[in-house]
Amino acid sequence: MSSHHPQADIGLIGLAVMGQNLVLNMVDHGFRVAVYNRTTRKVDEFLQGPGQGREILGAHTLPELVAALRRPRKVMLMVKAGPPVDAMIQQLIPLLEPGDIIVDGGNSHYQDTTRRVHELADREILFVGAGISGGEEGARHGPSIMPGGREEAWPHLRPIFQEIAAKVADGTPCCDWLGPEGSGHFVKMVHNGIEYGDMQLIAEAYDLMAHGLGLGHDEMSDVFAEWNRGALNSYLIQITAEILAFRDQDGQPLVEKILDTAGQKGTGRWTVSTALDMGTPLTLIAEAVFARFLSAQWQERQRAARALGPPPAPAPPDGQAQGLLQDLAQALYAAKIVSYAQGYMLFRAARETFGWPLPYGTIALLWREGCIIRAAFLDRIKEAYDRDPDLDNLLLAPYFAAAVRQAEPSWRRVVAAGIQWGIPLPALSSALAFFDGYRRERLPANLIQAQRDYFGAHTYERVDRPRGQFFHTDWTGRGGSATAGTYTA
Repeated sequence: MSSHHPQADIGLIGLAVMGQNLVLNMVDHGFRVAVYNRTTRKVDEFLQGPGQGREILGAHTLPELVAALRRPRKVMLMVKAGPPVDAMIQQLIPLLEPGDIIVDGGNSHYQDTTRRVHELADREILFVGAGISGGEEGARHGPSIMPGGREEAWPHLRPIFQEIAAKVADGTPCCDWLGPEGSGHFVKMVHNGIEYGDMQLIAEAYDLMAHGLGLGHDEMSDVFAEWNRGALNSYLIQITAEILAFRDQDGQPLVEKILDTAGQKGTGRWTVSTALDMGTPLTLIAEAVFARFLSAQWQERQRAARALGPPPAPAPPDGQAQGLLQDLAQALYAAKIVSYAQGYMLFRAARETFGWPLPYGTIALLWREGCIIRAAFLDRIKEAYDRDPDLDNLLLAPYFAAAVRQAEPSWRRVVAAGIQWGIPLPALSSALAFFDGYRRERLPANLIQAQRDYFGAHTYERVDRPRGQFFHTDWTGRGGSATAGTYTA
């Protein structure tokens, strides 16, 4: 390969499974790809294995990779998030020219992406952070891609990314430009948070079926398969049906042999800490993350089970099982609406904090296929924002307001059953508490303000006076009129 004839459309660095599958996906769509991996043995193994006989150029050095690319050069990083990304960028900078493009396709923190966009702007290199979802399967056959950063790079990346992305039924690609700085990775982070919430909700439904209603694994698998044919249709519901039906070699359900400690890579936790920073009540996803933390305290739970004894045994359902299953489907749907509503509240906070124009309807469309949280009801979210781009909250859209109101009696019965039977439903129940709090004209925070004023002279506003006027009361008759100012404690 002579370096005088650059011939690859894009270069990709990092040949772990996601990187390899993206390369094969690009080649399937007629693009020429140059590849490089820090451990160069990986390059040769890939070219002799999955990449054999394909239009792939292997490079053993970074200068060789860069020399193989057409200008403006497009280099995609599929390396571990954090310092490895910065290290690779530092090695690339001297090899690139103004107008060249670096894309980070890993699970980077959105603040790192914002920093890199600005640092590389000084070098006139266009940086893009693109969240990619869909796992190995998605990367190979069509992922959801969430790009943000330097918009000048988009016309050059668009033909490749929209071609390899998953498509909605009408052919629209699940990939579109999301905005400046780290907005693409921000959207991916919220996607992963919602994924944590969805998985926890489904796990709670399984727990209630297995330990409350005493259903067998084939029965439970059938219920999830049936739900997947209706409003709950989604990738996670579908795979749950398959998992519950799966048998180990001895014929027993494999799922019961899996240790009950959930791992996490941290993206759900980022979503929750971002919500805390931005003052957004992302309660359901927070409970999902905390539920994983609790599951990880396995040994302590074994001791607690002996010390504290089991919760009350469920009352036999005597013919209630069918009714409660219908309730459970409704409760799951309502809680899922709350989860997405809270995720979109975080998008709104990011719009206000960073001034990003996050396109709400487009985001729902990007998640429609290819990604882990793909679900039929995302069509409804897109419709809601198409109808009212300034919608304050998803729960206020007529379709979702009606759906949640209709589900409400079922939702309450399910949460009550969990409480009575000692089956923890942190996500289902916190979603209900949020719904009840969100629609209350008056919450008991007036008492909290009174307490803050009593012990710390923090002052309060009054319902019978204009907003912005602050009052302090000498509650004991012993205090003075000095106040602590109106700082928020």
